[in-house]
Amino acid sequence: MRKILIFMNLCALLCFTGCHSKKEEKEEEYNFLVTSPMKKDTLVNRSYVCQIRAIQHIELRALERGYLQNIYVDEGKSVKKGQMMFQIMPLLYKAEVQKAEAEAKFAEIEYKNTKQLADSNVVSPNELALAKAKYDKAKAEMSLAQVHLGFTEIKAPFDGIMDRFQVRLGSLVEEGDLLTTLSDNSEMWVYFNVPEAEYLTYKATQKKDSLMKVNLQMANNEMFPYAGTVKTIEADFNNETGNIAFRATFPNPKGLLRHGETGNVIATAPLKNALIIPQKATFEVLEKKYVFVVDKDHVIRQREITIAAEMPDLYVISSGLTESDKIMLEGIRKVRNEEKIGEYKFEDMKTVLPRLKVYVE
Repeated sequence: MRKILIFMNLCALLCFTGCHSKKEEKEEEYNFLVTSPMKKDTLVNRSYVCQIRAIQHIELRALERGYLQNIYVDEGKSVKKGQMMFQIMPLLYKAEVQKAEAEAKFAEIEYKNTKQLADSNVVSPNELALAKAKYDKAKAEMSLAQVHLGFTEIKAPFDGIMDRFQVRLGSLVEEGDLLTTLSDNSEMWVYFNVPEAEYLTYKATQKKDSLMKVNLQMANNEMFPYAGTVKTIEADFNNETGNIAFRATFPNPKGLLRHGETGNVIATAPLKNALIIPQKATFEVLEKKYVFVVDKDHVIRQREITIAAEMPDLYVISSGLTESDKIMLEGIRKVRNEEKIGEYKFEDMKTVLPRLKVYVE
């Protein structure tokens, strides 16, 4: 009797285990969610590494030799057009101006006296012309001396921001020595390189007289609050990289951007009949992207894909898939390549899109 009870309990346990296993297997069969790529017209954001330049960025150099007598500004400060910035010791040039003025005055008096004599026919017209030439020469030398004196005063050619000083007060500067640089940051020129294929697409879709609008992602990953406009494309492609440089102009009313910064230009481009899949349907092996494709016999096969563009939650595929392929969306961590799975649930991409969340298994 005892053996019979043990046998019955063992049978019950085996039956329960078998039923439980079948139940788990049945539940697992429905853990696989499958969808298909979808073709649609869409907009994608393309990112390009960029260099930010001031609309005017110049070097200020000494025009005359001498000691730096005064500095009227400070590094990093804003200056106005015409504001005095540096003064090179002007004593020698002031003396030259005074000498030139005296010589011009003497030549003027000589010319006037000669003219009176010429009017009375005392001297010949040639003597009057010679006196006039001497007077004109003296005036020219006086103007030249005044110009040299003006070179001792370095004034701001436009509104801008001062950079670091390359000299200090009292330094002996030679003609042509760099004093500092000045940047006009009211507008910024942002340069970025565009591949040839994207350039051709842009030119093909560009409307007449329309300008391409772009945005700027700064180095801290924040978006610059003002949009820019692409106004210039360079003439030639770089044969080594296959790129051509675009230049976008950004307003900079608050002076946030400075010359020499870097960032990323974000441009929105239209895509016709783009083949899109969820990002969560992909996985990565050795820096290559793959998906699991389910064939008609329920066998899953690993397939490499090429990403043409990235959008929130989605990838645009350039090769590796067709619209009729079935790809595994959920459960890709539970299977292996060339494995046969049981029943699965298929959902159209239109119903999948609203509940997508970005993650890659």
